[in-house]
Amino acid sequence: MKNFVALTLMRIRLAMRNKMFFFFILVMPFAFFFIWLGVFAKGVPQMVAFYLGSVLAFNVMGSFWGLSAALVTFREQGILRRFHVAPVTASDLLASSIVANYVLTLPMVVVELLLARVIFHVPSIGNPISLFLLISVGIISFGSLGLVVASVTNTMQETQVLNQLLWMPLIFLSGATFPLAFLPRAVQRIGLFLPATYLVNGLQQTIVNSATAWSRYVEILSLAVWACLTFFLSAQLFRWEPEARTPRRAKLLVAATAIPFLLLGIVENRSDRILFEARAAFLSVTSQMSTPRNGEASSPGKPATGEKPSDPSPQ
Repeated sequence: MKNFVALTLMRIRLAMRNKMFFFFILVMPFAFFFIWLGVFAKGVPQMVAFYLGSVLAFNVMGSFWGLSAALVTFREQGILRRFHVAPVTASDLLASSIVANYVLTLPMVVVELLLARVIFHVPSIGNPISLFLLISVGIISFGSLGLVVASVTNTMQETQVLNQLLWMPLIFLSGATFPLAFLPRAVQRIGLFLPATYLVNGLQQTIVNSATAWSRYVEILSLAVWACLTFFLSAQLFRWEPEARTPRRAKLLVAATAIPFLLLGIVENRSDRILFEARAAFLSVTSQMSTPRNGEASSPGKPATGEKPSDPSPQ
């Protein structure tokens, strides 16, 4: 246990020295935070609460990009070779990478929640237990995806290309960039096969509707199973030396990581549960914004809410 803690602390120090990892852990999340909540949500507390789920999902999902880039850089620089000399297994190194990524990502999420309350006056962050579980399993699962990417790519160029191919559908087809209810029906159907869709929807339901952890068991369980599967495959395919090449079976094994959400997507396409929840959450927020506050007239010529209409008859 002492060796694992020491290895994790060393991974944290190495990660903080890696510029790309630092960018995807710190710079990019805060850029999304202020753009999405300040521009798209226009600073309106109700809309900020809705988009806050997407912003947190960006932060959680972005960890896979930084983690994969950091590991490939360590392999190219010969740092992993030095770890291999020590009595450290591939599982130990990968697990310490996940823990280090969790330790670095979670505080950023907490800071974003605090800023949403202080700057944008979000009335509530929803159910804290459900929020914590979704964020935790999301960091671990998408971090494990980063381990798989690092295990199957040979150079930083290959890593960036593969990350880009994964990142685009994750953010554009899941409801993270645009509300799922706004997307075309065919795109919504495709999005139900992506793990990001379940993370985004789970976070939005938790923040907007204070959904409990039990009501989000599908999202939490599916992401947890996916995390176990991706971590296991990354440990099987991990390479210490930059000269080592990925085996031919690697592509088939990586494709196998899509099985949980392939099956779940088929089920959800039949039930439409996720699509109904996403649409209802967005409509509830927009309806709250359209409802006039007390003392404010809803439109010219109409009485303010809570006031009796004036008698038009002459005195």
